[in-house]
Amino acid sequence: MPARPFVVPALKKHTSTVIMAHGLGDTGAGWMALAQNWRRRGKFEETKFIFPNAPDIPITVNFGMEMPGWYDITKLGRDLDFEESVRTQDETGILRSREYFNGLIKEEMDKGIKASRIILGGFSQGGAMSVFTGLTNTEKLGGIFGLSCYLLLSDRIKNYLPEEWVNNKTPFFLGHGLDDEIVPFRFGKKSAELLKEIGVEDVDFNSYGGLGHSADPSEIDDLEKFLEKYIPAEADGPAAGL
Repeated sequence: MPARPFVVPALKKHTSTVIMAHGLGDTGAGWMALAQNWRRRGKFEETKFIFPNAPDIPITVNFGMEMPGWYDITKLGRDLDFEESVRTQDETGILRSREYFNGLIKEEMDKGIKASRIILGGFSQGGAMSVFTGLTNTEKLGGIFGLSCYLLLSDRIKNYLPEEWVNNKTPFFLGHGLDDEIVPFRFGKKSAELLKEIGVEDVDFNSYGGLGHSADPSEIDDLEKFLEKYIPAEADGPAAGL
């Protein structure tokens, strides 16, 4: 079981939640500075930020050694073919982590937060899990974002879409560095195209020159604008799309 998430609580009345999932080998603490920076600048004061921690699991590309991961990875790197990567994905681990993320969403809804005021996202593995979980969730979320990531189980994704698919109209923000040496840029671009092909109506794919497998200020600025648009303070009016 994963360790309890790190939480940055809302400063004012809690009206929205952002769940931000880390990448392979990291922890939730690795992304807390994101929320703390926004706090210092007076941003998202009604928003609670949740930074989950992946469990330690054996990772094949790490010679089977355990490290924090949302699912196993058997192949990685610039020369990996997209279709080959899909065939080798850890479906069991992906579905197990999806259940965990769905539980986090339900916990927030049980506390009175509307699904339309919950945004799910992450970086690398965490971004891939967020896109997959959000895409297949039965509740219409406020938004979904993925940084330096890719669409999981893309060859069978339609098998996981609920009968009443509500998140095809949910806005997606995807960001990817052109110089990413771990998850190639073409993986992110192909994933954005596949999302559109299966019927996702609002996919905002952004590329960043000179950026490797990381995030930079311009990408974070774009993410900030995305959050401002879809979970504005309630005093500023309803979230877009409602």
